[in-house]
Amino acid sequence: MITVENLAIQFGKRILFQDVNMKFIPGNCYGIIGANGAGKSTFLKMLYGDVQSSRGSVTFGSGERLSVLKQNHFEFDECKVLNTVLMGHSILWDIINEKEALYAKPTFTEEDGIRASELEERFSELNGWNAESDAATLLSGLGIKEDLHGKLMKELSGKQKVKVLLAQALFGKPDNLLLDEPTNDLDLETVDWLEGYLSNFDNTVLVVSHDRHFLDSICTHIVDIDFNRVQLFSGNYSFWYESSQLALRQQQTQNKKAEEKKKELLEFIARFSANVAKSKQTTSRKKMIEKLNIEEIKPSTRKYPGIIFTPEREPGNNILEVRDLSKSIEGKILFKDLNFTVEKNDKIVFLSKDTRAMTAFFEILNGLDKPDTGKYEWGQTITTAYLPLENEQFFQVNMSLLEWLGQYSTDTSELFLRGYLGKMLFSGEEIFKKANVLSGGEKVRCMISRMMLRNANVMMLDTPTNHLDLESIQAFNNTLIKFKGNILMSSHDHEFIQTVCNRIIEITPKGMIDKRMDYDDYILNDKLKEQRNGMY
Repeated sequence: MITVENLAIQFGKRILFQDVNMKFIPGNCYGIIGANGAGKSTFLKMLYGDVQSSRGSVTFGSGERLSVLKQNHFEFDECKVLNTVLMGHSILWDIINEKEALYAKPTFTEEDGIRASELEERFSELNGWNAESDAATLLSGLGIKEDLHGKLMKELSGKQKVKVLLAQALFGKPDNLLLDEPTNDLDLETVDWLEGYLSNFDNTVLVVSHDRHFLDSICTHIVDIDFNRVQLFSGNYSFWYESSQLALRQQQTQNKKAEEKKKELLEFIARFSANVAKSKQTTSRKKMIEKLNIEEIKPSTRKYPGIIFTPEREPGNNILEVRDLSKSIEGKILFKDLNFTVEKNDKIVFLSKDTRAMTAFFEILNGLDKPDTGKYEWGQTITTAYLPLENEQFFQVNMSLLEWLGQYSTDTSELFLRGYLGKMLFSGEEIFKKANVLSGGEKVRCMISRMMLRNANVMMLDTPTNHLDLESIQAFNNTLIKFKGNILMSSHDHEFIQTVCNRIIEITPKGMIDKRMDYDDYILNDKLKEQRNGMY
């Protein structure tokens, strides 16, 4: 259990939040949300002592162990992979090292024998005899194969290191687990494994994440940091979002009677509870429904960007035809023998275990790269807009945002361009900010503005949620669901794929799988799992 009393943090005159009083109790998972800069990561760091609070206190239950997901991917470079995981339980790791040092002594005294006996007893109490097998099981669950367990961390790729550090945080079932963006750089299958693991984790979990499906799957509560306050709400992210939007609509409808509002809120809670009860997720986290409260439903003060794609013309029947397309990089085959036709109303997600394959595929379709073999042909009525994975090359210019966007518009008047930038939450003097100093999220929002100007009827999106905050992701998602044209995209966002796409194409070095089905059904289908594994 974690108890927070009168907590506050202030940098100079800027108050992030103050007067925070709450308890985080075992059996619950708390998702921490807030706009960029609201203080989500700072709040976590205050809990584990990496950032000093301006006032107030944080206390843990007596004898409880705290575990935190490390973000320094080079800290353990000279350590073996399995040992790096064992280090997650510092008490057990210290005992292991002290035991080894004792038994390695050339002369073993009576005093050493007494100490060794004490260590062995404590080692057994901490389930030390199963430690290595437990650590190995965690690693395997996260996709780190057994032949890597004895290697040094520096021999692993960046994405593999992320998984090892996650295993380190989970190891030994800590009493309190703090995770800052744990799904970053994880593939969809590993995220699914982590969801299952945390959904059945019966200690205290606090997590910061931009992955809505992940938050929905594991969270019993939402901690909302907004306008200098930290508020606790029962339910998962979807409940928080939908209820806050409902409350905002009610607030804007001044003439609605109090009784009608209460009835609408009660109906919303009943509907949400029924949806969770019928969910495919059968976990202990469903207990979150037990304490939903009307008084907790309040409008959010968040600002959501106005992402609006308006096709200039409706696409005809011929959208895109791909024949015998193949591509390799440095002798490694990314995909081959791609054959498919995009049909009207198709919204397709392209999957691959190698992210380079999807980027190469989109670069080819946009004429920025050439395939090794094969060809593709767009229909005559088709206009495209492309959101690339890497956008740095677009911003290496000493231009204001107004000038930057003007490059891509036939109407370069300030009033017209302000409208597009304003939709993406750049207001007032912000439009004169230099393009080369933007944050990752700001750059993506600018790229979306550029796409909006295209009035295209086909959207191509390579991992579109990268760098975006939850508000931008939610607005983007809502827009794509309603979009009347075609969508071709790759994504690591489960919710994005499930709610937007009606077709799945997995591209592999041995061919492709093409299915018209929900993403949830696709990943849960045992026959398809077997087929997919055989194609890499």
